[in-house]
Amino acid sequence: MPIFQRTLLFITIFILFSCNVFSQQKTAPLGTSINLIPKDTANIYEEMLNDHSDDLMENHPAQDIYNNIWTCERLNPYKIPIDSLPDSVHIDCSKFFIPVSGAVTSEFGPRRYRFHYGIDLRVNVGDSVLASFSGKVRIIDYEAHGYGNYVVIRHDNGLETVYAHLSGVLVTLNQTVKGGELIALGGNTGHSTGPHLHFETRYIGNAINPANIIDFNKGVVFAKSYLITKKKSFYYQREVKAMQIAKYYKVRKGDVLGKIAARNGTSVKTLCRLNHISTRTKIQLGQRLRVR
Repeated sequence: MPIFQRTLLFITIFILFSCNVFSQQKTAPLGTSINLIPKDTANIYEEMLNDHSDDLMENHPAQDIYNNIWTCERLNPYKIPIDSLPDSVHIDCSKFFIPVSGAVTSEFGPRRYRFHYGIDLRVNVGDSVLASFSGKVRIIDYEAHGYGNYVVIRHDNGLETVYAHLSGVLVTLNQTVKGGELIALGGNTGHSTGPHLHFETRYIGNAINPANIIDFNKGVVFAKSYLITKKKSFYYQREVKAMQIAKYYKVRKGDVLGKIAARNGTSVKTLCRLNHISTRTKIQLGQRLRVR
């Protein structure tokens, strides 16, 4: 335990002890002798210093990697750009458990207007969802227009995993879990078109395609150790940046490609390229076209 944390702990114990003594002095009848050391005080230091339920960083996994940041407020509180990550990091995947055995229904990668940072796995509502590795529960939350009920676990190997669209959560915040332990039930909550588990693997907040690590057809990892590299693990970042600066236009009554292009400072050729259409394609009222 760091020195400043020990000091703070001892100060807290001293204050509590002093308050206890003051309380005894205030309430004891006149003429009563007061024992200034309660019977259990002899062990209070040892008990508090060895309390494994506290929230000090030494009780959290991968503390050196995450720079002592432990919060249940945001999925990615770290905001570490890819360029600031180490050139390569080995992740121990030898004690992996598949979270659910369902088939992949949606891959990692770009959706029409956004990026999908995980893998979707088929489940039935109420199916068991298991922790992929040993670790500690960092987030339990609900997003009506996103993840629905979801859990984030930080693992001893440095990864964090996300389990979303759950119908029920069976763990508690800051709970230590083992790989393969039951943590939740599959569901269809949040922004979901059917029962499935949305599963993510992240390193210091940055998503890694789970299919790079896991063979979902067999339910095992490809290797006991996964090597994170900027080029192979975060190859999608350029595409994400392009999507973030993308601009879309909703087709109005009377619009044609030439008119839309002029209104948005671009050309018909660019509109066709961005939207994978030809100049003869009939655009529909309310259709969204990418213009940048």
